[in-house]
Amino acid sequence: MATSEDFGSTEFGDRRHWMGLFAKTDVGDLEQGWANLSDRPEYKFLRAPETGLVMIRGRAGGTGQAFNMGETTVTRCAVKLANGSTGHAYVAGRNRRHAELAAVFDGLMQCKDYRLMLDGALLAPIERKLVSRRQQAAAKTAATKVDFFTLVRGEDEC
Repeated sequence: MATSEDFGSTEFGDRRHWMGLFAKTDVGDLEQGWANLSDRPEYKFLRAPETGLVMIRGRAGGTGQAFNMGETTVTRCAVKLANGSTGHAYVAGRNRRHAELAAVFDGLMQCKDYRLMLDGALLAPIERKLVSRRQQAAAKTAATKVDFFTLVRGEDEC
């Protein structure tokens, strides 16, 4: 089996992308991906799943001065796979299994053999599902959009 060094050319943006997909998808998708793996690697926890709070910061209008908006619950996990890869995950909410599987898949994606297999079998369907969900939400929002306009009346001239 390949090690993480075999896939040393991993772009930072690629990893950010797949970690985001694993964090945003339903835990059921990850469970199904895990069940479909013919060669499930052993792993041990470097940091068992644990839940805590993180502060969310915002900016008025996206450009104003930063302010503390509130807190949200996050679960994190770190695992070391038998092949030496280390996987990390942060997921919104309290689902410990979601964080665990996301970390395991992060570790697997760092290995060339697993990445080639998971890219089409797991990542592509997750991405299609998330894009579809986003488009449905946008369509639902667009249906409630109201356009306001002002008519200039000719009698208001001086």
